[in-house]
Amino acid sequence: SKLAALFEHPLYNIPIPEVTEKDKLFVINPMEKFSLRSSRSDEWVSSSKAETLLPTGKTAYDTYPTWLKFHVGINRYELYPRWDPLLPTLLQDLATQRIISSVQKSGGTQLKLIMTFPNYGQALFKPMKQTRDQETPVDFFYFSDFERHNAEIAAFHLDRILDFRRIPPVSGRLVNITKEIRDITTDKKLAKTFFISPAGNICFYGECSYYCSTEHALCGKPDRLEGSMAALLPDKTLAKRRSWRSPWRRSYHKSKKAEWELNPNYCARVRETPPYDRGHRLLDLIDMTILDFLMGNMDRHHYETFEKFGNDTFLLHLDNGRGFGTHSRDELSILAPLQQCCSIKKSTYLRLQLLATQPYRLSDLLREALATDPLAPVLAEPHLRALDRRLGKVLVEVGHCLAR
Repeated sequence: SKLAALFEHPLYNIPIPEVTEKDKLFVINPMEKFSLRSSRSDEWVSSSKAETLLPTGKTAYDTYPTWLKFHVGINRYELYPRWDPLLPTLLQDLATQRIISSVQKSGGTQLKLIMTFPNYGQALFKPMKQTRDQETPVDFFYFSDFERHNAEIAAFHLDRILDFRRIPPVSGRLVNITKEIRDITTDKKLAKTFFISPAGNICFYGECSYYCSTEHALCGKPDRLEGSMAALLPDKTLAKRRSWRSPWRRSYHKSKKAEWELNPNYCARVRETPPYDRGHRLLDLIDMTILDFLMGNMDRHHYETFEKFGNDTFLLHLDNGRGFGTHSRDELSILAPLQQCCSIKKSTYLRLQLLATQPYRLSDLLREALATDPLAPVLAEPHLRALDRRLGKVLVEVGHCLAR
C-alpha cells in the first residue's frame, strides 16, 4: 500500500504541539455517560451521570457513538489525528447507518439534505447531479457550476493525503429516495417537490435559490440515488465558528474583476491586514489555495475557523463540491495567493515534492484511497492524471519564487 507507506514517512510524523485542556474544542466530564434513552434534546451528550454501572473496564467515553468521539477529538491543531482509529468506523457509519430523518438544509444555492441516524449522528447529503466523465462546459461561469457529490468525497481524501486534515470525513452512499427521503421527511416544503418522471423514476427538487426546479430535478433509477455523506461538525450553538471572507475571493460578477486580479502587489496590503499580519494564517490560506488548484475549485469565497481558538488555529475547508469539474484545463488564477505572496510552509513544500516522486505519486495515492469508497470509482481517470500535472505546476511556481 502506497498510502500506508506515505503515512509512515517522516514528513507525515511531524508531532503537533502538546494539546492542553484549553486547546480542546470540548472539555468533557469523564463521568458523563452517553445514553440514547436520555439524549432526546439537542445536547450533544446526555445529562445523565454515569451512575448506572458500566461494563467492566469501560469508561464513560466508551459509550459515546463514533460521531461524538470525532467531535470530542477536535483541537486547536487538527480536525482529526493522522492515525485516527475512529476514521474507518466513522466512514462506515456514514455509508451504512439507518437513516431515520431527512430534511433540507436551509440556505445555499443548491439542494442539500441533513440526514439523522438512530445514534443521533447527522450527515450532510449532497446528491449526484452529473456523471463522473462530464466536464463543466467551457462557457460556464464558476458560480453557475453544479456541485458534485464525488468532488466532496475526493476532496476529503486529497486533503488527508496532503496532511492538512481540515475537511470533515465524507463517504459515498446509495440512498433510496422513497424509503430514506420521501417517506420519512418531516420537511413539508421538500415533501411537495416529489414526483414520478415520464420514465417512471422517483424525482424531487426541493427549494433553493438556483437549481431547485423540475428542470433540475434529482431522479433515482428508479429510486436509487448516489450522493456524498459528510460528517457534520458540532452544532454552532455548542462550538461557534467564525466565517472569514477570503482576500482572494472572486468578484462573482460576469464582467467585473476583483482587486487582486488587477493589482500585482495586492499581497503586500493583505500582509498588513489582520489576521494575516501575524501567525500562520496567510500560510494556512496558501495551503487551502494549493488544495483548490489541485482539484480545480474556483469557488472559495469564505472559510471558517472555530471561534474558541481565535486566530491561532487551522482553517476549515468546507464546501468542495465545485472541485474536479474540469480535467483538461488548469486554472492558474487559483494560485494567485502563492504567486503574489511567494510564501509557503516548508512542511507543505517538502510534502508536495514527495508527492511528485514515483513511489508516492499523488494520483496513485488518491486512486488507492478512493478505491475503498462505496461509490468507487469516485473520479474518472483523467481527473487523477490532472492532479500530477497540476502538482508539477505548483512546484514550478514555488521554483519561480525561490529564484526571485
